Amino acid sequence: MSEKIFVTKSYLPPKEEYTAYLTGIWERSHLTNQGPLVLELEQKLRDYLDVEHLHFASNGTIVLQMALKALKITGEVITTPFSYCATSHVIAWENATPIFADIREEDLCIDPDCIEALITPKTQAILATHVYGIPCQLERIEALAKKHNLYVIYDAAHTFGVKVDGKSLLSFGDVSTCSFHATKVFHTVEGGMITTPHQELSEQLKLYRSFGHIGDEYFDIGINAKNSEFHAAMGLCNLPHVQEIIAGRHRVTESYDHQLNWSKLRKPVIPKNVEWNHAYYPIFFKTEADLLRTRQALEAQQIFTRRYFYPSLNTLTFLHAQQSCPVSEAMALRALCLPLYPDLSDTDVQRIISIVNENL
Repeated sequence: MSEKIFVTKSYLPPKEEYTAYLTGIWERSHLTNQGPLVLELEQKLRDYLDVEHLHFASNGTIVLQMALKALKITGEVITTPFSYCATSHVIAWENATPIFADIREEDLCIDPDCIEALITPKTQAILATHVYGIPCQLERIEALAKKHNLYVIYDAAHTFGVKVDGKSLLSFGDVSTCSFHATKVFHTVEGGMITTPHQELSEQLKLYRSFGHIGDEYFDIGINAKNSEFHAAMGLCNLPHVQEIIAGRHRVTESYDHQLNWSKLRKPVIPKNVEWNHAYYPIFFKTEADLLRTRQALEAQQIFTRRYFYPSLNTLTFLHAQQSCPVSEAMALRALCLPLYPDLSDTDVQRIISIVNENL
């Protein structure tokens, strides 16, 4: 039986690079609460992404919660139904109301044409996801937000290393958040970050991350969204390898691009002005039955894919959504992410391609 192949595999740096950081942690006994490695990682991320205000946090979900809290969002938030559940869950968790706008079929991101009709006096923000690391319609969303005096929050969980016209995708919006979960292109095992161009908002986010206090001085309510020296050490090890990681993922992507049977499949369109990070490799079947048959054939060979994203979030009954999103609902039934990671062998890539093509 062949070794199991999963949809993703976490990148691990050379062990000696990580253990070198552990030696320092043991010497200092400073494990958390903005230790020196956390501060170093934050600064290196600011430099790498060319952003001024950035905060490292414990995961990519809690930073979305912090964004909603800092912007005082309590009303309606127009968001996408085609995303990981965290995007909509945080809105409901913060006692705001998710309002789902349908998506564009070509890139799976929220459709600006569907946003404006949903804006009401209760609307306070647009929370959009850069799906698979593909940018939303940035200019159109910004124009809508400006016209209706709304905040723009980007769930940019998938976007580390993505650039638009040479500018980091994480630098857009009133707030952008990113996940550093172990499955991501860049990871800190568990972790996330939040960035904003607004200094006052940045200071508020910094307080929220640490119980609302600095030392013995209390300024506001807050939560515990800090991250540890051990997680920062993994980030410091992985950051220098990001381009190598993206190049490895690009190699796999090219094989899929050139050899899958595109007469019976489709994939998202990557705009020409985008430097993509190859975060995922989604394919869309003509029918859900085609997807299920192909997925079963892959699993029979110990190759495990993921229905990502599924289901369309507007169909989750506990979110009490009223909006029909036919494009998202249809695409969610037909979306499947294939295995993609830097050390996926050419032999295994060819096996995956053959099985997919044979079952279309």
